[in-house]
Amino acid sequence: MATSDAGRGRGQPTAEPPLVAIVDDDASVRNSTRRLIQSFGYRAEAFAAGKEFLASPVAARTACLVLDVRMPDMDGLEVQRQLTARHLHVPVVFISGRASDDEERRARAAGAVDFLQALSRGAQHEHDA
Repeated sequence: MATSDAGRGRGQPTAEPPLVAIVDDDASVRNSTRRLIQSFGYRAEAFAAGKEFLASPVAARTACLVLDVRMPDMDGLEVQRQLTARHLHVPVVFISGRASDDEERRARAAGAVDFLQALSRGAQHEHDA
């Protein structure tokens, strides 16, 4: 457990911030999401693939998972299923730039706490107009 000299007493134990895991095959999304989460004071670990995340000890310690839907080898819906099969009850926030309505429906039905879709460039221009 971490200790802090700040606050009420020197050397008093402080709780570690919650751990948020990010799984996305796009390095720029993965890294910017990790930095954003850390800027809010949370711990963040990023993974390029679902299999990598599931094989790590981080999976059992994750307080929240930010998960891409469409990735090669193992998609986000399968990662979510694997967590459930392992009895790891991790809140999942899906992110995607190109998910279908069916993928969103299935993710939410399996317990996703949210499903965020990025606007495509064309949709962004329509939104700004």
